[in-house]
Amino acid sequence: MSFPAVSSSRWQTLLKEHPDAIAAGVCALLVLLGWFTLDRGWLGVSLLILTAAYVIGGYESTREGLTTLWREQELDVDLLMIVAALGAAILGLWRKEYYFIVDGAMLILIFAISGVLEGYAMSRTERSIQGLMSLTSDTARKLVDGQEQMVAVAELQIGDRVLVKPGELVPTDGIVTEGFSAIDQAPITGESMPVEKTVGDEVFAGTINGTGALKLQIHQPPESSLIQRVIRLVEQAQTETPPSQQFIERFERGYAKAIVLIGILLGTLPPFLLGWTWENTVYRALIFLVVASPCALMAATMPALLSGIANGARHGILFKNAAQLEAIGQIKAIAFDKTGTLTTGKPQVVRVMAVDRSTDKLLQVAAALESLSEHPIGAAIVHAAQKQGWEWTEAINVQSEPGRGIIGEVEGQIAIVGKAAFAQVQAAPCPDALTEQSQKWEQEGKTVVWVVYADRILGIIAVADTVRPAAARSIVHLKKLGIEQIVMLTGDNQRTADSIAWEIGIDKVYAQLLPEDKLGVIRQLQQQYPSVAMVGDGINDAPALAQASVGIAMGTAGSDVALETADVVLMADRLEKLEYAIRLGRRSGRIVKQNIVFALSFIAILLIANFTGNMTLPLGVLGHEGSTVLVILSGLRLLKD
Repeated sequence: MSFPAVSSSRWQTLLKEHPDAIAAGVCALLVLLGWFTLDRGWLGVSLLILTAAYVIGGYESTREGLTTLWREQELDVDLLMIVAALGAAILGLWRKEYYFIVDGAMLILIFAISGVLEGYAMSRTERSIQGLMSLTSDTARKLVDGQEQMVAVAELQIGDRVLVKPGELVPTDGIVTEGFSAIDQAPITGESMPVEKTVGDEVFAGTINGTGALKLQIHQPPESSLIQRVIRLVEQAQTETPPSQQFIERFERGYAKAIVLIGILLGTLPPFLLGWTWENTVYRALIFLVVASPCALMAATMPALLSGIANGARHGILFKNAAQLEAIGQIKAIAFDKTGTLTTGKPQVVRVMAVDRSTDKLLQVAAALESLSEHPIGAAIVHAAQKQGWEWTEAINVQSEPGRGIIGEVEGQIAIVGKAAFAQVQAAPCPDALTEQSQKWEQEGKTVVWVVYADRILGIIAVADTVRPAAARSIVHLKKLGIEQIVMLTGDNQRTADSIAWEIGIDKVYAQLLPEDKLGVIRQLQQQYPSVAMVGDGINDAPALAQASVGIAMGTAGSDVALETADVVLMADRLEKLEYAIRLGRRSGRIVKQNIVFALSFIAILLIANFTGNMTLPLGVLGHEGSTVLVILSGLRLLKD
């Protein structure tokens, strides 16, 4: 018995969240029913159904058109389409050729569908902002006279002290006054490795505390925190209207004005200038409204782009916005985030050097200690040992030395894994070759871990975020494709960034960037190039993704916010699909241009025929609808690839 209630609730939700989609769907159904009943000779029923289609499908366009006319004294294509549709209906009733009414309903349906797509694009901003908000904490542990009090983050003021326990989200930006911990800043800065924070260091809201408790002092209002600035930047970038969209809007309104003006002149002047009868004059004017309505012109774009979207989906590329398929084919510069985009985003053991050239004991001792650690570097070492098939004895009396390393007993001997200064104090003199190799790896941006066992240095282990296998090959292909500028953006240090860039063939690097810095780089590139793409995966990339002409996110590694903000998603994180996406965008753009030329040419032919008196209404509708169908079929060519 619960099914009707659930069904009703679901319909109410759909109607509330997607009224335009429901209206377009109902309009499509009514048009089909109207055509069917008219074909069966049920004229009265057909007229009622088609009238409902006009009202339901054309309500929103009529409202927007009249609102624009009233408030801005401007005509737009929405109102022109309604006038053209009504003109077709009037002609059908006047000459009792009722299929013209179906033609008018089809015009309304086409515009209703375009309204649905526009509404979907507009809703993305709200979803991306909601995703960002989910990363912030609503409450904080405020310290008052040494006691904890749970308070709302919005109530915190400059000077308040806050406690952040291990594993918790940092509630707001602050300065560490007591404690030591490794903070996972990847959501904000994109750094692949946790950053050690101690007294005097700044931590950011939305980052994740490691194993140590921290006491913070609030140094700026919560609304000025880095994550809140990210939210505002995403809002600003996504609501800015790009120049291309402004041009399209101006063209639509100019076209509508021209058609209305010509229609009025054609409906009033010929009896005085050419001696036409009023019946013939009105007839020609209404034919003009039908054949001049830009259905073929409007269809020149969307079918091609939608078929391109379907093509991309089959190849693991998700385009969220049809306009972005065309835009991606026009990009001249690409900015790549490093961590999680060009790299895997996970630290791995990349090099090992043992004193006695035997790595088994080195990895076994290191894994014995690090198996009891929660640090990502330790997890990388354990994974490397497991991959080699090594087994180890469980360590005992293990203690972590914050900021230095870890120490314990393995098979009755003291074992140490950590930084060079910490390890060398506990061991015999270090071989020069080991020191030289350690310095070389560090210069390459790798994190070097020293291993000591029984007062003797066993060797060193290099841990780093590894480059994606297809990264270098993808960069080469993009350069061959004619991309003029390829840069890398990262929150990591310059040394690590330069090492990764050299490995994959990127010439220009911007390092140690915060989210707002990445946004600034994108804006700088946009001053040099007409179309700029940003490829990223993290929350810290969201403002840059929103600002870029085309924002591209990694489908698997990407954060929810990046996926919501981006225009394009590379499913399965396959960078090599970026080249295919650009080629697909360029081909879609060529098809759109071909369709526009064809549509305008056909409209011109129909208009000339109408002005010379060689056009009948059925022929005008046939030419109008026929050109629209041909343009749509042309746009669907991408579906077969």
